[in-house]
Amino acid sequence: MSMMDKLKQMLKGHEHQASKGVDRGGDAIDDRTQGKYSGHVDTGQDRLKEQLGGDQPGQEQDKPPQP
Repeated sequence: MSMMDKLKQMLKGHEHQASKGVDRGGDAIDDRTQGKYSGHVDTGQDRLKEQLGGDQPGQEQDKPPQP
């Protein structure tokens, strides 16, 4: 069993909380790097949310609109 499968199993039923954690982690990275890599961080956040199942259709996103 891969590590991602173990994570998915542990987070089952808590996808929204995992999604919030991914957002907070990405925001912390953006703060530390002063937004220098924000595009890369956003891409990583989106991919991780997809893998963990936190980006389910019908869920409202808490992201502010991008300028």
